[in-house]
Amino acid sequence: MIPDLERLIALQQADADAAEARRHIAAHPGLVKAADARLAAATTALDAAQLALKTSHDERRELEKEAALFQGRLTKYKDQQGAVKTNREFQALGHEIETATTELGGVEEREIAKMVEADGLTAAVKAAETALAAQKKDVDAEKALLGQALQNHEARLQAAAEARAGIIGHISAPTLSLYEQVAKARKGIGVSAAVDGLCTTCHVRLRPHIYQQVRTNNAVIQCDSCQRILFYVAPPAAVEPGQPAATAS
Repeated sequence: MIPDLERLIALQQADADAAEARRHIAAHPGLVKAADARLAAATTALDAAQLALKTSHDERRELEKEAALFQGRLTKYKDQQGAVKTNREFQALGHEIETATTELGGVEEREIAKMVEADGLTAAVKAAETALAAQKKDVDAEKALLGQALQNHEARLQAAAEARAGIIGHISAPTLSLYEQVAKARKGIGVSAAVDGLCTTCHVRLRPHIYQQVRTNNAVIQCDSCQRILFYVAPPAAVEPGQPAATAS
């Protein structure tokens, strides 16, 4: 294989590593934002549960005030009833006592309902607190992993940049220019292997005489379909029946 092809393959690998690293680096803020959003959702859920419990408590306190008002009326009417002198006045106060008793009973029923409601809301607050604590733990762990991954991708990008800088100076200018042009037009892939008569990237069959030239790996030859620079990769050696497959040394 001519040196330019060897170096183009190495350059393609460096560029692919850099592109992959950049993709992960670009995705990092979104992943952190998504983690923060999950934590914010758990916080909002706890806030809502706490507000519902506070509202229930406030409403119960208002009912307690209302019950005290009716209880005060009952006490007053009963005191007055003992001091009246006519049957009409006694009956009138009796009616007031009956009305106040009914209204007090209604308020007390609503108080009981609020007490039951508060039990459920208190349980909901505790569940939301537990969920928030678990989510915070998960998010903290995830963000730590994301931070480490970001460092790894940045290091990979730096290594790819250094590898590229060390390669391009040893590739002939026309060949490098051709690679850069094709890679720019073909989503960063300027070099492709040719196997079994096919360009392995665009999967178009090469003309026989072109494929024969590519197999020598002694020239810069482009795929007629995608224009990528081709290099030949020999298929793995066939294993004869009864013989163990070759293993890498």
